[in-house]
Amino acid sequence: MSYELHVNGRTFEEEPRGGQCLRTYLRERGWFGVKKGCDAGDCGACTVHVDGEPVHSCLYPAARAEGRTVTTVEGLATADGELHPVQSKFLDAQGYQCGFCTAGFLMTTAALEAERGTEHDDGKLDDLPRAFKGNLCRCTGYRAIEDAVRGVKHTERPCAGQAVGRNVGAPAGPQVVTGTARYTFDIEVPGLLHMKLLRSPHPHARILAIDTAPAMRVPGVVAVLTHEDAPDTLYSSARHEHPTEDPDDTRVLDDVVRYVGQRVAAVVADSEQAAEEGCRRIEVTYEVLPHVTDPEEAMRPGAPVIHAGKGPDARIARVAENVAGEVHGETGSVEDGFAEADLVHEETFRTQRVQHASLETHGCVAYFEPKEDGTGERLTVRSSTQTPFLTRRALCALYGLPEDEVRVVAGRVGGGFGGKQEMLTEDIVTLAALRLRRPVKLEYTRAEQFYGATTRHPFTIAVKAGVRRDGTLTALRMRVVSNTGAYGNHGPAVMFHSVGESFAVYRAPHKKVDAYSVYTNVVPAGAFRGYGLGQVTFAVESVMDELARRLGMDPLVLREKNIIGPGEPMISPIGEEEDLHIASYGLDQCLSVVRKAIAEDRSADDAPEGWLTGQGTGMAMIATGPPGGHYADARVSLLPDGTYDIAVGTAEFGNGTTTVHKQLTAGALNTTEDRIAIRQSDTDVVRHDTGAFGSAGTVVAGKAVLLAATSLEQRLRTLAARHTGVARHLCVLGAESVDCAGRLVTLKELYEAGHALSAADELAADGHWGGSPRSVAFNAQWFRVAVDPGTGEIRILRSVHAADAGKVMNPMQCRGQVEGGVAQALGATLFETVRVDDRGEVTTAAFRRYRLPQYADVPRTEVTFTETSDSIGPLGAKSMSESPFNPVAPALANALRDATGIRFTELPVTRDRVWLALDRRAGDLGR
Repeated sequence: MSYELHVNGRTFEEEPRGGQCLRTYLRERGWFGVKKGCDAGDCGACTVHVDGEPVHSCLYPAARAEGRTVTTVEGLATADGELHPVQSKFLDAQGYQCGFCTAGFLMTTAALEAERGTEHDDGKLDDLPRAFKGNLCRCTGYRAIEDAVRGVKHTERPCAGQAVGRNVGAPAGPQVVTGTARYTFDIEVPGLLHMKLLRSPHPHARILAIDTAPAMRVPGVVAVLTHEDAPDTLYSSARHEHPTEDPDDTRVLDDVVRYVGQRVAAVVADSEQAAEEGCRRIEVTYEVLPHVTDPEEAMRPGAPVIHAGKGPDARIARVAENVAGEVHGETGSVEDGFAEADLVHEETFRTQRVQHASLETHGCVAYFEPKEDGTGERLTVRSSTQTPFLTRRALCALYGLPEDEVRVVAGRVGGGFGGKQEMLTEDIVTLAALRLRRPVKLEYTRAEQFYGATTRHPFTIAVKAGVRRDGTLTALRMRVVSNTGAYGNHGPAVMFHSVGESFAVYRAPHKKVDAYSVYTNVVPAGAFRGYGLGQVTFAVESVMDELARRLGMDPLVLREKNIIGPGEPMISPIGEEEDLHIASYGLDQCLSVVRKAIAEDRSADDAPEGWLTGQGTGMAMIATGPPGGHYADARVSLLPDGTYDIAVGTAEFGNGTTTVHKQLTAGALNTTEDRIAIRQSDTDVVRHDTGAFGSAGTVVAGKAVLLAATSLEQRLRTLAARHTGVARHLCVLGAESVDCAGRLVTLKELYEAGHALSAADELAADGHWGGSPRSVAFNAQWFRVAVDPGTGEIRILRSVHAADAGKVMNPMQCRGQVEGGVAQALGATLFETVRVDDRGEVTTAAFRRYRLPQYADVPRTEVTFTETSDSIGPLGAKSMSESPFNPVAPALANALRDATGIRFTELPVTRDRVWLALDRRAGDLGR
């Protein structure tokens, strides 16, 4: 048959494959602005216009588009590059963070704008919850998107040297809104092979035999890899600066599988379809082994040993008891503290698995490139990773390669939230690429994200607290059990971190903790925003609220009586961290913001008649970087045209570090951000960078950039003085030139002078920061809620968040981080849960079965930043990517306690749980 399709003014005549969707057809022809987020019509990232109508192209058959006109996000702008009005509005409001969902929102909004005033206008743009019911965003919390649709402008263009503290727009903004920002798979690689993984159907089994011959007979299949092809080396998929933080309990392909979904074999073929068929043809003989999914059962005598046979080199705390890691400690004597108390309260809290749900799934492409010196080829791995340098280090160790033989690069990353602080695809893809010497791609499906990636750690936290009548804490004891799943990646570290700042933020003479990270036969957990603090903070803050209520005391007063103050030691039973300091203190201001909100609040008047209303607070403290060192190198250079270049290793995935690095540099060099280019997240760019995790993008990498820029400013002034003969102190660096006592030396001239004077080294400067010493940041969240006693529905009437971020580098971006953190935490508090059955198999492996917060679910949060300046962070800044998440769950649980009189101790607090609790209480009262 003849086929013709018109896309963005171009005509394509290649017929689609049988059953091919429009999304893949468009991407195969270079329209990379059409994103893959779910392939099920749930997220909207693939939205395009077909004859002016918005459709989810992942569901739209390419054959059905024959003869039609298709517009992608790349086609919204005019031929001469003038942006569509909707693109301009999203750029002005910065209605995005990672930007992976942005094309979908743009295309939906543009279609609705086109309907304005026509017979098809059904008022959706005046009802955004309805307009965006088919679009998901994991980063922003939706407020920025609403502002974009409404035409609110936030971005600024400050004068030279004035960028810090201003709403400078993201450098990649124009590319994001035009669909030209390049994410992991937005490249064309000639001769690309595709990988698919065969995964285990059993929670625990030994592989006795694998017959790959049937798979090799599938046309297009090039190779099948099994455990016999993989190195025996044990490693951890977790990425840390110090690999010894994690147990080495993982193989690339293992002959023992430990959860449903673990990879068994990899099929490499010339198409995804052939690779999938190859997986179906593999015949595996298993010896099914006993399994355990409950961590308490896993620690009991007689439980199946999940990592039997692994020795001390694996750094597993107690192999026979399935304990990946543990920590025990006591300050004072908690028994004495409880004896001194007038009131003792004890409660057990449980938190669930949560998926990161970044819209760009895990994946990478490995290929070979010629070396610059012409001596052969080296391997390049392009990956959706937060840790390019640590991933390179791990690949080289795993396959015995020198580091100069491997390059790891991240394009723009479509969301991370800690989930991409792992090596989940690069190891197996590298194995295939090295074996075949051909380019290989592996891109997770959305289902694989649920059962083949990682989740947030489920916790059980038993808290016992003692307090005097005046509200003074006497003792605090916790027993924490974290379910790390089948592998210990991040398990001990998350467990250890969870009982650090959560304990230390409160003064009590007697503290004790017993914490365990436990193996089970379920999908592994990993790094997730908050890194364990959110789980334990939910328990501690709920207990503090309960103590206050039982004492008849204002919960804020109880907190203020017991929180640590400026200059006080941060003491927890696991020991004091010597490099951690309160380098600025804003917790008192955070609580004052909450107190003011409570005093002025009238939102209860908006509750429907008959609904119960209540208010509650939660607070949290977090270190502004990981312990043990987090390193960043940076270089800032003057270029031949008189502009500047930043080279830094950290990745950009909506965290805003790229913008902040340019702002810091612009301030130090007294220039404007548009005169600064940036190269990043590439192991070729700088010597080393630990990675974009632990909220380190500003306080670690940013500090390295600032040190480099400050050093370069000194060098350029010295060079200008040498070039002109004017005293150095009379040379003032400007946006495009140096004023040397009235003589203007352009930066281009200065560059040429540097080479003429054999002082080319003075045209660049390096900066390094090791992540220590560290400070702490504080956050407080307050909610007013209404609860329908007839259905259990929870309605948030008002949301207020106070953040101690030190000197805020970019208020617009920082506010977006807070709003996104609150929205993500609300999802985890109210409805998100990765469910597993009694075999440990994930049963919610799709967005439609795993409910993410939609536009209609997220309230506008009022964000206030405290007035502090940190003595450690760059120009007084502190981190603010992870911390807004942590106080949300307890604040909402405390508001529910106030409204209903019921203490909810298990997350998520779904409406059915609320209704059942209210119904049970009504029944008890009736008896």
